[in-house]
Amino acid sequence: MLETAGSSTEPREPAIARQNTPPKPIDAHEPWMRGLHADTGYLLYRLGLRSGQLFNARLQESGVRLRHYAVLRFLATTDGALQRELSTRLGYDPSAIVGLVDDLEKLGLAERHPSPDDRRSRIVVLSDRGRDFLRDTDEDGLRVTGELLGPLDPAERETLHALLLRIAEDGLN
Repeated sequence: MLETAGSSTEPREPAIARQNTPPKPIDAHEPWMRGLHADTGYLLYRLGLRSGQLFNARLQESGVRLRHYAVLRFLATTDGALQRELSTRLGYDPSAIVGLVDDLEKLGLAERHPSPDDRRSRIVVLSDRGRDFLRDTDEDGLRVTGELLGPLDPAERETLHALLLRIAEDGLN
């Protein structure tokens, strides 16, 4: 006898409970995974995704996300930057930068100051609190990197970093 949808005699788990169930670990030896693992671009994507998840989890209680952190990290290397420069340098949409800077300003991590060259423009600068925040989160970043690169020895980590830097710098030109 064929069962129609919903006619099973077994109780069904509510949809909400199913949505909150963590996914089963992926078996890297399944044939479909071997194909993906042969794709370097996919591996880089997955590593970047995992890195972002881990770092965002460490930043979570501060109200800062990885995108905010990137803005702060850039500002730490300058005396300030126009929002359009942040957009260009970080590769973020200009409208996203406005929201990110608004968030950082509300948290007291960055400030907007009038531009001396153009009264209509504002320069975004890292606040003292933003500098303290970066100093306090440096260790978190090192822990995330250490966790991700745990299977590699120090020489392999250096080699990987040098190769990724070369690719990134070429892609920025």
